Amino acid sequence: MALEQDIVGHYGGTEPLAAILATLRAAGRDPEHLTAEDLAPIDEFHVRGRDATAELGQGLGLAPGQAVLDIGSGLGGPSRHLAAAHGCHITGIDLTAAYVRAAAGLAARTGLGDRVSYLQGSALALPFPDRSFDAAYTQHVAMNIADKPRLYAEVFRVLRPGGRFGLYDLLQGTGGEVLYPAPWAKEARTSFLATPTELRALLEGAGFEILSWRDQSEPAHAWLGEQRRRLREGRPPPLSLAMLLGPDFAAMARNQARNLEEGRVIPTEVICRRR
Repeated sequence: MALEQDIVGHYGGTEPLAAILATLRAAGRDPEHLTAEDLAPIDEFHVRGRDATAELGQGLGLAPGQAVLDIGSGLGGPSRHLAAAHGCHITGIDLTAAYVRAAAGLAARTGLGDRVSYLQGSALALPFPDRSFDAAYTQHVAMNIADKPRLYAEVFRVLRPGGRFGLYDLLQGTGGEVLYPAPWAKEARTSFLATPTELRALLEGAGFEILSWRDQSEPAHAWLGEQRRRLREGRPPPLSLAMLLGPDFAAMARNQARNLEEGRVIPTEVICRRR
């Protein structure tokens, strides 16, 4: 419980919905009628952003009418995109109540309130009956979870037989210890990266069959280069992840770049299936 409170403190220091709407209003946008483009700078809180989310949705084989679970749904950007792109209904759960409120508010303002729903809760005690979902996914979530056997056991429990589970996480690389502060943790005591070998054993131990495994380091390096080019050549957008992460964001961004470039972390997409 103390660890979860620390995680909430890291992400939930502000009430993001009010700040997002005020910033967009000041930039001349209509805060009651928003688009994915309006929210893009903060909508995808993970390496490679929307491209990584779209690829994960394809790997999961999402289809109209499916019930899908987003574990660690944040501000709801991935769930909104995947629900709109694939016609499924996505339930998001997040530990941070302020993010849950923001996700619901943004869904209503992007016209997707009927495709997604959100609730506050823990990934280690999912508040759903067994076999509730056709598919589930996490993105950049397990790095904050120490009890990974319980996490993957819970995902297995709520999936229907044959249901797919996709994860896109940062794994521990061979390039050295992770540099902090990082976007997911200000210090090592709230960071729990698995190695690729450990993750494979965890998933198989939970009962999953691994269907695909993709090291996304090269695309991540290209993404970093594109982010730098945009900063050099364009005017910064009104929204920024600094709104969520506070005054340490610049240091987090620098360390994240080094962690990726030096192989200290490995962005990895895995698609597996409940046996």
